Amino acid sequence: MGRVSLARDERHALVRTMTQTGPDAPTLCGDWTTRDLAAHLVVRERRIDTMPGIVLPPLAGHTERVRAGAADRPWEQLLADIESGPPVWSPLYLVDGLANAAEMFVHHEDVRRAAPGWEPRPLDASTQDRLWQMARQIGRRGYRGTDVTVVFERPDGTRATVRRRGPRTVILRGEPAELLLHAFGRDEVRVETTGPAADVAEVAASGRGV
Repeated sequence: MGRVSLARDERHALVRTMTQTGPDAPTLCGDWTTRDLAAHLVVRERRIDTMPGIVLPPLAGHTERVRAGAADRPWEQLLADIESGPPVWSPLYLVDGLANAAEMFVHHEDVRRAAPGWEPRPLDASTQDRLWQMARQIGRRGYRGTDVTVVFERPDGTRATVRRRGPRTVILRGEPAELLLHAFGRDEVRVETTGPAADVAEVAASGRGV
């Protein structure tokens, strides 16, 4: 499965899940409801002026004001805008597959895993391979603020060192989907850890995400 198809498939799956949960369901994005998350996704793709505020804290106030305004729109319209993807004038239009595969997958799981009794979705091998690539990329940028070396390990034993620091090492073992979510800062994951308890705790508390 390529980047484009993964982004597209996860986008449609996210909309289906949000349709089922409704606009007031919790997510793993702090105190955001599904409506708040939907507004974030729409604004991210359709309001160029808010993009800097997503990554630059001094500009975050403007981004949040626009997102909060978008959240007041009818639920069905928000879902329709997510479903249709970035419009042709959006900077994300030509890079949808590259920029949105991880975004859509992680936020889909943010909705799924906020519900009690969640279970990992069964994903085919090609999807897990794509998520493995993304997990390694995000892992290299994440886990900030720790001097612990972080190693990802798939169930088949394949390993990748995503953060190389000192001699202290923590191994995170799980399916690529779970490792990607952990690298993005999610704790609702099925990941096994190997390493001293203090080092594991330090990795968990580090600056995960992009």
